[in-house]
Amino acid sequence: MFSKINEFHLDILKEIGNIGAGHAATALSSMLGHSIDMKVPYVNIVSFDEVTERIGGEEAIIAAIFFRIEGDAPGSMFFILTIEQASKLLSEITGKSVRFNEPPYDELAMSALQEIGNILTGSYLSSLADFTSLHLHPTVPAVGIDMAGALMNYGLIQISQESDFAVVIDTIFLEGNSVSSTIKGQVLLLPDPDSFYTIFSALGAPLDE
Repeated sequence: MFSKINEFHLDILKEIGNIGAGHAATALSSMLGHSIDMKVPYVNIVSFDEVTERIGGEEAIIAAIFFRIEGDAPGSMFFILTIEQASKLLSEITGKSVRFNEPPYDELAMSALQEIGNILTGSYLSSLADFTSLHLHPTVPAVGIDMAGALMNYGLIQISQESDFAVVIDTIFLEGNSVSSTIKGQVLLLPDPDSFYTIFSALGAPLDE
């Protein structure tokens, strides 16, 4: 399957990502009461082994929101931030210093993190559904702060024995066009084995041609 993915497929995924980012930015700006811009500079499809390496290795502490996708193209979705970027983002949103050093974590900050992750991943999923006309529905999201290996294994346990690849959507938050306010995260889309074929066929770019 991986060998059939080309630049055209990645361009489609990036376009979907940018539209999803636009929807998410509008929703977040409304929630926060000030302008938030979002960009998707990079989209790629990588192996599971590369996923954890891209976020600092299995022992890196990360914040993650996870849910399952149900419907015509089942799969899993993550929104991932390094602990430093999560602290920065939540400090901006809650208006007070947030430091995810050790549990118990601030309940307001965790709730805000889950809401942001829900808006962001939901916007990407809606964009994908609009492009493909597939019926795609998220389950209730779970939020956690732990080592990357533990959180990823929690989300991948249902499919890791069958599927080998994930769509990585780099996401940049930019407040007031200030580089110092830039916050970087990643959205991971992990379609179940047959769902890659379903998605790209629905996009008019089937992998079996």
